[in-house]
Amino acid sequence: MAVDASIGQLNYNHRMAGTERTLQTEAVVLRHRDWGEADRLLWLYTRKEGKVHALAKGVRKIRSRKAGHLEPFTRVTLLLARGRDFWIVTQAEAIDAFSNLRKDLVRIGYASYIVELLDRFTYEGDENQRLYKLLADSLSRLNTAADPAVPLRYYEVHLLDLLGYRPQLFRCIRCENETQPEDQYFSISLGGVLCPRCGPYIPDASPISVDALRYLRHFQRNPFSAISGITLPSRVNRQLEPFLQHYFTYHLERSLNSPEFIQRVRRA
Repeated sequence: MAVDASIGQLNYNHRMAGTERTLQTEAVVLRHRDWGEADRLLWLYTRKEGKVHALAKGVRKIRSRKAGHLEPFTRVTLLLARGRDFWIVTQAEAIDAFSNLRKDLVRIGYASYIVELLDRFTYEGDENQRLYKLLADSLSRLNTAADPAVPLRYYEVHLLDLLGYRPQLFRCIRCENETQPEDQYFSISLGGVLCPRCGPYIPDASPISVDALRYLRHFQRNPFSAISGITLPSRVNRQLEPFLQHYFTYHLERSLNSPEFIQRVRRA
């Protein structure tokens, strides 16, 4: 992943050298950090250009009109001008600030997890409109869903698809027989489910219940409209949450920050 990111950065720099002077696009603000005395450096995932850095000049001044439009998790329309090192934000208009999720610390943690996953697995200038749509739709669903675990688990499963890490859930990845309605095993290194006959022979295989597997399959093969009304049992969610986080961190080869924040909020 680090090599891919370096190659992606070189490709992005090359594209920046020959790109248009301005860019008007829809974007989601992933994160930001202070820059200089009054500016802010933004990490954006845009519809047209994928992930980009942009500098919002003067946004930390009290009278700045852009500040409220450029908070993390905000979906925004931007006009960007090409600078020497970064795009420069010249206009910003929020489309949706997802105000409901900002009232709930757990949902804020989930939103942080959503954008952290996308941020860690993508690199500069790699345009992917399907990823952008999944990101924007998932934040919107998290903002309104009665059970935030449903859009969160759906996001994880479909993000794996778009990143090229789709797990095999319908056949044993070792013997290739169709799985039966019984508890199974799963190997992260092999990327799929293992039947009860094969699972014990794979060193990293761990048990996965038939109910957890059933929900994973349902999420994987259906659009969100087909699953939006379901309730995810807490006992199943308690299995799926660490399982999917472990799957991501295995491929990322590093830990994530947001799950620890979510656990601290829950304990508090």
